[in-house]
Amino acid sequence: MSGGRHPSPRPSPRLLDAVSRREFLRRSALVAGAACAGPCVVPAAALGRGGAAAPSERITMGFIGLGGQGTGHLLGGAWTYVPGGYVAREDVQVVAVCDVRRERREPARQRCNQMYAQKLGQPGYDGVQAYNDFREVLARPDIDAVLLALPYHWAAPMAMWAARSGKDVYCEKPIAITMRESRVLVETVRRFGRIYQAGTQQRSEYGGKFRLACELVRNGRIGQLKEVYAYRQPGAFFPAAWTAERSVPVPEGFDWDLWLGPLPWRPYGGEAGHTLSGLFVGDVNWSPHHYDIIQWTVNPDPDAPIEIEYEAARTAGSDAAHPAGAAGRPEDGQVHYHYANGVVVHSMPYPGEPIGNDGGACFVGTEGRIAVDRGAIVSYPASILEDPLRPGDTRVYRATSHSGNFLECIRTRRPAICNAETAAYTINAILAGGMAMALRRTVRWDPARGEFPDDEAANRLRAYAMRPPWRI
Repeated sequence: MSGGRHPSPRPSPRLLDAVSRREFLRRSALVAGAACAGPCVVPAAALGRGGAAAPSERITMGFIGLGGQGTGHLLGGAWTYVPGGYVAREDVQVVAVCDVRRERREPARQRCNQMYAQKLGQPGYDGVQAYNDFREVLARPDIDAVLLALPYHWAAPMAMWAARSGKDVYCEKPIAITMRESRVLVETVRRFGRIYQAGTQQRSEYGGKFRLACELVRNGRIGQLKEVYAYRQPGAFFPAAWTAERSVPVPEGFDWDLWLGPLPWRPYGGEAGHTLSGLFVGDVNWSPHHYDIIQWTVNPDPDAPIEIEYEAARTAGSDAAHPAGAAGRPEDGQVHYHYANGVVVHSMPYPGEPIGNDGGACFVGTEGRIAVDRGAIVSYPASILEDPLRPGDTRVYRATSHSGNFLECIRTRRPAICNAETAAYTINAILAGGMAMALRRTVRWDPARGEFPDDEAANRLRAYAMRPPWRI
């Protein structure tokens, strides 16, 4: 993608720059000849014996985005909750890894092939291929599903193109960075009949603490729910004017143009993590975890309007009338969500504001309260947690493994625990709160209509102009 050449963003039904039919037949003949040249020892695992799934029953997967989170899913890490990652699972066959950084994709390919060579007893195993361009992965007809762990701006577009290519999708946060993206994502997943799982693992993991809190609140154990304190701020895509501070050579083996994708062109300045500086206000990274649980528990009508109030920080020199982008951080203020069922959700910084804290939420009712984060669940009075749920109580979707739920749903075609509709409803609330922060005023979000009624400034923030030729 160097030299200003921009290939079409829409995946082709077959590989881009694929080998010709003649070359394909020649390679097939070579493979067939090699297979017939001598005896072939097939390991028991390849036949489905010894407790392993037969090849026809394994879900073939490609992994796109191999930073810390993507590699953690692939090879084992804090986000997988399964030793050895997906590549160690008996019911999965990884066949492709993809990243715009060569220093990421090549080690991942080598490590996967080494693990399969050892597991299958096949020295020299080379069944996992590495790709720079995600479209080549999506064009492979032998791939059932993809796991996406990407820069923020790529999450929704790539998930849409994966669904259009017939792949089921596990996508890490933030799901989408605009409301238009979230809407088209839902429409695409629904139209192509794909399984979609958002990477909001708190619904499934952490010993079921979040599910328990949700069920206790829904069953009235704290009386009527009145308020929720969310210990994370919302956020929104709200680019500030960019000025070139420096431009440095793009590292060898790094496809910077493809990393940028639909974002406005910017010379490489040495930064390329989850996002670039100056593109967001607030938090779209951690907040989806916690607002997902809050939305699950508050259980509002998904079509009911939400009023989102911005309260400026009460510090010297603060002024709620500041225009967006003026001096001071909008994140210093507080956002209050007023739901149609009377519940008010207060978003606020975690006490002490440490980076990487457990976040969580506190649910306050007329007869008690429950607080939950990844480390603990507590209640006042303590008897709320001591009284177990009863057989007739309301229950919510139960899963004890987020990755396991995704794979199970691929087989059964049952919607995943955090499907596209659920994920979109949560991220839209987060983005609406971020817009209230950016505009430093109250906004009113109408999920049914997908707009801010009579609010031209807020409605303009629902989408952005993608850099050609990328589009959704």
